[in-house]
Amino acid sequence: MRHRHYLFAGLAATALSLASSAFAQQEDRSNLTVGVGVAAVPSYEGSDDYRVLPVPQFRGKVKDFAFWTRGAALYVDAIPNTDPQGVDFELGPVVAARFDRSSLKNIKDDAVRLLGKRDVAVEVGGFVGIGKTGVITSAYDNLSARVAVTKDVAGAHGSYVVTPAVEYMTPLSQTAFVGLGVSADYVGKKYGRYYYDVDAAGSVASGLPVYSRAGNGAGFKKVNFSLAGGKSLSGDLRHGWAIFAAGSYSRILGDYADSPIVAIAGSKNQWIGAIGVGYTF
Repeated sequence: MRHRHYLFAGLAATALSLASSAFAQQEDRSNLTVGVGVAAVPSYEGSDDYRVLPVPQFRGKVKDFAFWTRGAALYVDAIPNTDPQGVDFELGPVVAARFDRSSLKNIKDDAVRLLGKRDVAVEVGGFVGIGKTGVITSAYDNLSARVAVTKDVAGAHGSYVVTPAVEYMTPLSQTAFVGLGVSADYVGKKYGRYYYDVDAAGSVASGLPVYSRAGNGAGFKKVNFSLAGGKSLSGDLRHGWAIFAAGSYSRILGDYADSPIVAIAGSKNQWIGAIGVGYTF
């Protein structure tokens, strides 16, 4: 489990949560959606090689207090949402694990593998957001915006990550929905130094040129665009089985895109696809 690279960062989870929340499932004060699927993801962040891995996800609510996963991250909303047709304010903790390059056998590029593996990062912080149901297409569509701020406490990259995101979902019928999202990652200089710089020893081992610009300062590392859709198998998105499909495109930016592990060994264009099934209790 620990070697999985959850680079898609919640793409499949977004699809599952949209399926479980369509058509005012918020009327149920407690519920749970559990899903599993498979995703094709880059072998490391910035890679042009892909691999397939399993995707477990869940989302639920206990007496109007919501919780959900985004990839290897867990969010808990400490503000209950008691008005399914109104404004939903979000505030709470988030805990995430980052497995990027933590297992050499999952890195397909020989040069990047010779740079050595990275430790698993444990990122702890919080998020704040706001959402509105009944915005554009119907009384059940939802538009939300959220910002999460976390810091590695496990001594891996030792830096912070700021992730602003906007998501929109609309049901097409009582049995189908589509959703889209856009997000970005803003990281501290230690993050760039840990994952994107190549020091002299790494250059000798891998054959890649020495590179240090990614660790010179904080900046936007990546922007992400995602699209998801789902179909109920039980005739109602609020209960029973549903299938989903999701895809995303990410663009690595600036000095991070110029790193040899991206510009020479990989690609700044990152594609992800996922399919799966979920069940709402």
